Amino acid sequence: MPKLLNIIPVDTKIDFMKRRLVALVLSIVLMLASVASLAVQQLNFGIDFAGGILVEARMPSEPDMADMRARLNGLGLGAVSLTHIGENARDVMIRVQQPADTTDEQEGAALKAIQSVLGDSVDYRRVELVGPKVGSELIEAGIWAVSLSILAIVVYIWFRFEWQFAVGAMVALVHDVLVTLGLFSLLRLEFDLTTVAAVLTLAGYSINDTVVVYDRVREKLRKYKKLDLIELLNLSLNKTLSRTILTSFTTLIAVLSLLFLGGDVLRNFSAALAFGIIIGTYSTIYVAVPILAYFDLRREAIAGEEPTEETPNAEARP
Repeated sequence: MPKLLNIIPVDTKIDFMKRRLVALVLSIVLMLASVASLAVQQLNFGIDFAGGILVEARMPSEPDMADMRARLNGLGLGAVSLTHIGENARDVMIRVQQPADTTDEQEGAALKAIQSVLGDSVDYRRVELVGPKVGSELIEAGIWAVSLSILAIVVYIWFRFEWQFAVGAMVALVHDVLVTLGLFSLLRLEFDLTTVAAVLTLAGYSINDTVVVYDRVREKLRKYKKLDLIELLNLSLNKTLSRTILTSFTTLIAVLSLLFLGGDVLRNFSAALAFGIIIGTYSTIYVAVPILAYFDLRREAIAGEEPTEETPNAEARP
């Protein structure tokens, strides 16, 4: 590896396994806190899931938000949310929650009523109408998409490695997804279809990192059949640490650029990815791999007939 990219030395000897119990407690606390937040506050569903009317408009001049809110509430359409968006003081976002029994005709009439309040000289940047029934169907579809993707990944890991590796990967993926959802619930970030796409993306990113480390674990299991499992897991993590940190760091730079420069449309997507990269890197090191220490790995099934070395001291490559 070129010296300029050698941020993390390839011969690190960090005892990750020594802290596995502390990390396990931390992970359990994070998951329980996420479940509690989801149960109490739930997710702040966007129009995609909650249903209703979303209008993003640029007003001809800086609007009086209090007056506009009063006039919109006077229409009696439902709960109205009115906020500034972006850096231009003339840009506003209007969200109107519609009753569950709202028809398409009623939604169209409600949109016309909102437009009549805003006036004729408004530049409409975004208009969305989603019925409550469609929103509930999208929630169900989103749950199925995330669940089936995790299941497919677990099956892949099972066939490629052993079932113990599949259990570790599944726990790490559930940890990543659950903690990310908990963060969105706690901070009241809007959760919409783009966020679901981000959750699926971070699941793929996390498992990619996990597979790289798992492959190194399997390689060491074949090479050092008598090496203590804890030492072997530490060795595998240290040998892939430079790759893990560099990959996460460079990807995070790109995602943070989207987060701060991509505008409001990409903000929730980028926030989910940024947090997912951080928590996914953590889960690979302190969730997916340490779980293997609690299983009796069948080394004979993994090792096959390859030659054995007693210690890793003679190892020449990372």
